[in-house]
Amino acid sequence: MSVVPCPDPAPGDAAGCAAVETVLVPRRRDIGGMEVGRVLPSAQGQMIGPFIFFDRMGPVRFGPHQAEDVLPHPHIGLATVTYLLDGTMTHRDSLGTAQVITPGAVNLMTAGRGIVHSERHDARVKSAGGTLSGVQIWLALPEAREDGPPDFVHAAADALPRVEDGGLSARVILGTAFGARSPVPVASPAVYVDACLAAGATLPLDAGHEERALFILEGEVEVDGTAFAEGRMLMIRNGLSTQARARTTARVLLLGGAALDGPRYIWWNFVSSRLERIAHAREAWRQGRFDLIPTDRDTFIPAPDDGPGRPRAQRPRGV
Repeated sequence: MSVVPCPDPAPGDAAGCAAVETVLVPRRRDIGGMEVGRVLPSAQGQMIGPFIFFDRMGPVRFGPHQAEDVLPHPHIGLATVTYLLDGTMTHRDSLGTAQVITPGAVNLMTAGRGIVHSERHDARVKSAGGTLSGVQIWLALPEAREDGPPDFVHAAADALPRVEDGGLSARVILGTAFGARSPVPVASPAVYVDACLAAGATLPLDAGHEERALFILEGEVEVDGTAFAEGRMLMIRNGLSTQARARTTARVLLLGGAALDGPRYIWWNFVSSRLERIAHAREAWRQGRFDLIPTDRDTFIPAPDDGPGRPRAQRPRGV
């Protein structure tokens, strides 16, 4: 999940495909009985548009008493996007939000100058077990919005536009794609699409967005005749229009957008264009100066002991 330290992904696969600049391979870890594959941040991939963090959660089936909650923790300088494929979780935050997220719906939480949230399983899943599968991403905020007010937006699955074209069925999660626009607001130009492809169907990858990547959730796809397996993220070369064709029934996520206005530092759950802002947030959390969740304030995740030190700057492609 978004709060668990994880090393960068291993170096990507070599790609013999002119349209694919880099292939990123997640580093998989067992965390609380759930397998998480972290793709971003990566020394190979850095940011893709404003996307600075990408975790593939599961899929996992919890046995009785195996499901673990994500306890209250802080964020600054980013917006989290939680998108589930299977299972449910309950989001609570320091704004007073309490929202159950279900498959196909979107939780967009903008941290701005600071927010605290938790993600918990319901009592039935904790006692009897259940399933969970999804993706959590972070969008780094433009510098002018980093210290803005926190906010939360939920969009139900049926509020997101769907595009059907032959063997392509796509849900537009964020931004504009295939002539459809998501109602979920974004702080900078971004696109995020969940696309299901029948075998032989194609997904256009036009050059309308400055930076783009394709994550293969299920199946096998090819780009320019080169095949790529499930679990790979393909970074598409800037300015090049191409398409992905499904060799099998496949499900992919298309993500990207405009490069941000400079590099970002990332440490623990904090993202900022300024190192001193991260240090300030670390001390604020340790000293109890963040607003807490009204209905979930008895437990929390402490900040790591090593301090921010020298967080790595994640530099947008082309900057």
